Amino acid sequence: MVHWAQTIGPYTAQLFERMMSDKPHPEMGYGGCLGVIRLAGKYSHARVEAAAERALLTGACRYRSIESILKNALGPAALAIVFGAAAPTSPHDNIRGAEYFEYGERTCCKNR
Repeated sequence: MVHWAQTIGPYTAQLFERMMSDKPHPEMGYGGCLGVIRLAGKYSHARVEAAAERALLTGACRYRSIESILKNALGPAALAIVFGAAAPTSPHDNIRGAEYFEYGERTCCKNR
């Protein structure tokens, strides 16, 4: 199964290895892996690979999670939002910069 998953991509192969290693016996993970193989027939290989990457990053390495990721189109773009990489910062007078939090002499009290 891992060999088949490598034809999809490295994240899918890692996902299959994780799905089997998370169980007390690797055979118990076969059902989930077979489910992902069925999903690969329904969705493109690129989407399955992106779903596997997201599952590995979020720790949601189960068939139901992969199915949900694919069904709801939660690909790599959504990952940036989950991890805050795409959080926009708006310039505002009340936002303090890094220099406000310097160690040692407090910069907020220099004018006192």
